[in-house]
Amino acid sequence: MSADTLDFDVSKLAMMNIYDWHTGPYPARIRIALAEKNLQSRARFVSVNLWKGEHKKPEFLALNYSGTLPVLELDDGTLIAECTAITEYLDALDGAPTLTGRTPLEKGLIHMMSKRAELELLDAISVYFHHATPGLGPEVELYQNAEWGLRQRDKALRGMHYFDGVLKTQPFVTGEYFSMADITVIGGLIFAGLVELPIPAECEALQAWYVRMQERPSVKNRITMSEPNKALV
Repeated sequence: MSADTLDFDVSKLAMMNIYDWHTGPYPARIRIALAEKNLQSRARFVSVNLWKGEHKKPEFLALNYSGTLPVLELDDGTLIAECTAITEYLDALDGAPTLTGRTPLEKGLIHMMSKRAELELLDAISVYFHHATPGLGPEVELYQNAEWGLRQRDKALRGMHYFDGVLKTQPFVTGEYFSMADITVIGGLIFAGLVELPIPAECEALQAWYVRMQERPSVKNRITMSEPNKALV
């Protein structure tokens, strides 16, 4: 731990707006990161209702061209979208990049495995949700390709088997420490639960790891982190 970290005072950090939806699997990644970094007291959550398609309305598209959540807004109006980019920013605030890596090797491995978790699990489940299920409803899902969605569902199941193999030999996705890569896999499994896509029974290591991850306060309390949204659950 560096001297800069010891001098870091969270209360002096300016408030940040987090545009998100309380149960969303992608927003969950940033909520977990905030809690792991003990920065949740500096976050002001702004709800963008996915089920009403508010993330595709002109007002939100002016904030994020991609029309996706979450988005971080700084006090000077700077906007940062994409979970990896937001996590990088949060991790650098206190000089202790424990989620995105402390050494060049850790950084490389964490980013590699986080990207794999996005491609092979989280994003694949997203495509399955939007194309092979009712998704967010006809007002949002203007085009669907069920065959493509089912292929991505199968890809996600293969991804679960891959991460099961990884976790058979180590406690976390990149080794001995909890990182952004673990958060990305957690986001994928949160999404899997929402679409009722269970972890295969034979993936015992992944199942045990996920049970353990759900006991972390950052994961357990991710929805109630923004108290005003509790009534919306």
